[in-house]
Amino acid sequence: MAGVMAVQVTMYLTEGDSWHHRPLHLEILKYLREENVAGAVVFHSVAGFLGRTKVRTAHLVEAGGDLPVIVTFVDADEHVNRVLPKLREMAAHRLIVRENVVIEQGSLD
Repeated sequence: MAGVMAVQVTMYLTEGDSWHHRPLHLEILKYLREENVAGAVVFHSVAGFLGRTKVRTAHLVEAGGDLPVIVTFVDADEHVNRVLPKLREMAAHRLIVRENVVIEQGSLD
C-alpha cells in the first residue's frame, strides 16, 4: 500500500487539559479508538511550551500539569473529516494541525 495518500493530525494539549473531568488526551484517544481511526499515539513531553507561555520542563513543573502533550493520528481524508468536528469541540482552546502525508509502508487497515 506504499504511496497512498493520508492525513495526519497533530493536537497540542497540556497534561492539565480535561474533558468531562478526565484527562483530555486519554479521552481523545478513547474517542479515536471508538471511531476506528487507523492509528493514534500520545506523546508526553519532557519540555516545551504552548502559545506564548514560558518554557516548562519536567524539572520545573509542579502538580499544575503544564507540560505539553501531543496527540497524533493518521487516517484517510474522509475519516479525518468525520472525527475533526468532535475533536475541535473537545480541544476548542488548543492548536490542531492537519497535513497531507504519504503512507510509505504499512496500511490504514
